[in-house]
Amino acid sequence: MREFGYRRADDVPGAVALLAADPEARFLGGGTNLVDLMKTGVERPALLVDVRELPLDHVETTPDGGLRVGATVTNSDLAAHPEVRRRYPALTQAVLAGASGQLRNMATVGGNLLQRTRCGYFTDVTGPCNKRDPGSGCPARTGVHHNHAILGASEHCVAVHPSDMGVALTAFDAVVTYETADGPGQVPLTEFYLPVGDTPHRETALPPGALVTGLVLPPAPVAAHSRYRKVRERASYAFAIGSVAAALDVRDGVVREARLALGAVASRPWRARAAEQVLTGAPAEPETFAAAADAELAAARPLPDNGYKVTLMRNLVVAVLTELAEEAAR
Repeated sequence: MREFGYRRADDVPGAVALLAADPEARFLGGGTNLVDLMKTGVERPALLVDVRELPLDHVETTPDGGLRVGATVTNSDLAAHPEVRRRYPALTQAVLAGASGQLRNMATVGGNLLQRTRCGYFTDVTGPCNKRDPGSGCPARTGVHHNHAILGASEHCVAVHPSDMGVALTAFDAVVTYETADGPGQVPLTEFYLPVGDTPHRETALPPGALVTGLVLPPAPVAAHSRYRKVRERASYAFAIGSVAAALDVRDGVVREARLALGAVASRPWRARAAEQVLTGAPAEPETFAAAADAELAAARPLPDNGYKVTLMRNLVVAVLTELAEEAAR
């Protein structure tokens, strides 16, 4: 591991200034991803700026009925917050589906959003990877890729984003807030992660040196009737091979509003807009749900060893939406 410096930030402007003074510095929250990448040599910062003690550890209701979540709120505290559980239950379920209890106690909301892919080729510094070393190639395309992308990938990268929390936040139109030396800014989560294209090393739309300060969840009554479902290769402490965050507003047997996002299928949490269009105004029945899944997955371009994900995601979408519709009919 490269020798590095350590500074603890006292306030948000001070944290931003410390990073601006050293282009090789990195912000440190819970460290559950960054420190691992430092151990493998993927990340080699000259300075760690500890932001854990900044006053960004609160979950607050907004005047319009949404929620504001600080970047240093731990995953455990986010999942347990009564307003999160009441207004956005799929978010609580998504957070609890990720990692272990010990890691959730350390991991932060800001760090979760910024975590990097768990692709084995990315974390192996002895081989090529366009995300780690632009222009070196993507060995996953012809190598081990059973858990790689089926949507939105390119010849330059087929890695998937690992966040569970991000899938639920994407379904509920979360907005990421940040601070730079030029002042505050914000970006919708659906635009926060950049399309992989031919620049997979450029992962987010954050300006250089920006510190994520939190996120805002706008009011969404439909989110109170939501669910997150994750499929993984073992029962606990594993990244998804497919996941769904869904919410339905069903009245008189008709879908009035739908929210749907997919996880572990692309380089970013995938908002299923095509599926939502099929669902809205249609009968709340399995045939509709299957048609919605098919509409979204029509764009899938699986690799030789991950085509099973298309069937898996279709079945998962239908199952989750059916459960939500049955609950609404009771």
